[in-house]
Amino acid sequence: MKEDISMAERIKSPFRMDGIIVAKFGGSSLSNGEHFRKVKEIVKSDPKIKYVVPSAPGKRFEKDDKVTDLLYECYSASSAGKSIDDIFFSVTSRYDSIIQDLGIDLDLTEEYTHIKWAIMHHAGRDYAASRGEYLNGKILASFLGFDFIDPAPYIKFADDGLFESEITDSLLYNELKKHEHAVIPGFYGSMPNGTIKTFSRGGSDITGSIVARAVLASVYQNWTDVDGFLMADPRIIDNPKTISTITYKELRELSYMGAGVLHEESIFPVRTAGIPIVIKNTNRPEAEGTLIVSDVNAPETSNVITGIAGKKGFSVISIEKAMMNTETGFGRRVLEAIEKEDVNFEHLPSGIDTMSVVLSTDEISEKRDRILDRICSTVEPDTISIEDGLALIAVVGRGMVKAKGTALRVFKATADADVNIKMIDQGSSELNIIIGVDESDFVSAMNAIYREFEK
Repeated sequence: MKEDISMAERIKSPFRMDGIIVAKFGGSSLSNGEHFRKVKEIVKSDPKIKYVVPSAPGKRFEKDDKVTDLLYECYSASSAGKSIDDIFFSVTSRYDSIIQDLGIDLDLTEEYTHIKWAIMHHAGRDYAASRGEYLNGKILASFLGFDFIDPAPYIKFADDGLFESEITDSLLYNELKKHEHAVIPGFYGSMPNGTIKTFSRGGSDITGSIVARAVLASVYQNWTDVDGFLMADPRIIDNPKTISTITYKELRELSYMGAGVLHEESIFPVRTAGIPIVIKNTNRPEAEGTLIVSDVNAPETSNVITGIAGKKGFSVISIEKAMMNTETGFGRRVLEAIEKEDVNFEHLPSGIDTMSVVLSTDEISEKRDRILDRICSTVEPDTISIEDGLALIAVVGRGMVKAKGTALRVFKATADADVNIKMIDQGSSELNIIIGVDESDFVSAMNAIYREFEK
């Protein structure tokens, strides 16, 4: 079989093995020996689970350290010329305690020695962080009796740091077809020169999705510590309902606004291959979980909305200029002025003679005056101002398309809660409604909207 086989050809390949499942387990699912045993029970109970992607060990209790954070500390201490002995001992102790608890015959002493030496000799921040998944993968592979595959030779990034999707897909496919069962650590791959490169934080979700795409899995399972994707943030809404089915588009909207069960970039590899994702709870594997599907596979829903999500920390630049709508390229020039400061815009609610640009407050913290000066010199507005303290709330749902009066219900719910809406943004797809409120009204608005639609 040729090495550069395409996805279209692979769909017809005998290796596709319809029914194969890729399972990714998060840090909370692999924090100690007890959780490792739960993972093993899940994996061994379903023969369709062929490939497992682990995160680094997460917190065992509230004030515990995540191993990845400890490894970042090791890197920072080494870069500052300080000893990493105590911090690195905390890392190795975590792994040794898991090995001892599981009673497996595995000695990672040589791995520890090499990793510590590499960190002390400037192997890089990404390398240091990636060793959390690498070591956890070694332990999980031994415990499950699966092959271990280091993803570095197969998950590739270009010189500019962008992920190489097609190259990775081909390399992974040709490697994975040699293994009936394997553990592939999440979070990292390699640059063209062989140095380790990580995805953004939480990137083990992305690795799981990449592996699922490479083998054209029938399902990508993402195991975490909640029963599924919730209609709202449980830190804000008391006991929100679990979403049974959600589309990729809805998930993308909610993830962007801060819903954090799944890394927002992890949907793209499986979405292109039409592979559904299931969010499951390691501690309650019997729970139904949340099924994430493409629009065409989404069942009809009686719910008007699928979920709500929101986050604080936005600023809005308000621009006024008479006859703005007749000035060709006005909006483009405003956005170019912002782009020159390497800032992304979030939303653009506008009127005939007004334009508002919503930006992340943190992202513009040291660039505010320069951005305003650039806009003034570029488009010469009549007035321009910037206001902080804006929170955005997204009301998302495919059911909104067929439901009249959804926006009215959102506005009435917030009005009844004595919350003033400062910004409204809705696309023509009717998939979501985004409103802006004062940060002080954020919790009240979220609760009011949830109560309106969860009836």
